[in-house]
Amino acid sequence: MLLKALPNMLTVGNLFLGIVAIILAFQGLDYVSYAAITVIIGMLLDGLDGRVARMLNAQSEFGKELDSLSDVITFGVAPAFIMYVAVLQEFQLVGILITAIFPICGALRLARFNVQAGTPGYFIGLPITAAGGVLATFALFYQVFPKLMLPLGMLLLAYLMISRVKYPNFKKVGIPKGAYWIIPVIVGLVILVAVKFPQDFPKLVFLPLILYALYGVKKNVEIMIKKFKKKDISDEKTLPFE
Repeated sequence: MLLKALPNMLTVGNLFLGIVAIILAFQGLDYVSYAAITVIIGMLLDGLDGRVARMLNAQSEFGKELDSLSDVITFGVAPAFIMYVAVLQEFQLVGILITAIFPICGALRLARFNVQAGTPGYFIGLPITAAGGVLATFALFYQVFPKLMLPLGMLLLAYLMISRVKYPNFKKVGIPKGAYWIIPVIVGLVILVAVKFPQDFPKLVFLPLILYALYGVKKNVEIMIKKFKKKDISDEKTLPFE
């Protein structure tokens, strides 16, 4: 019975980490890297809960809804607050609006995911988990990038979440039934590395996450180019004969 509750326990752990990330963010700039690490560990738990549920045959509608509600906090609200503390508070009302737009788009993306028919092999729109991970780690570069670049990047991530771009679904990779013991080992190792290198660890995670997010930008550009080419061809066909 306890094993059957493990997926929901991981989800609640994810939610707890999201709340901790918000608290850490509001302690000031000295704590934003720790807040980002907390979001990253939440990503790990979010990646495990579904796999563990399938491994234990413990999937449920309750678990699905709990997962979505937790994701809004950990990967929507928490990263938005991290960015607000790092950069957006300087933009005053505009900063508040941009801070709100990100979790709103994340909630819309999750609502669409929960009601749409199954799409095995890919996600429609950038998953909120990846978007939140990118944003939380992106905020750590507030001293490197021009400050205007960070809110623009945040708006781009918000758009990609509600876009129709197809993203690869790595959640389909399962865990063997006899390997559930490895879960605490993986979580423990990630926490150990994060605590040992609190400044560098989240920045290293940023690279693969941003490449995954930029995949959607590339796809959008390709779609736009195809539309323009089709339009040009149709315009040529409608030209009168000389």
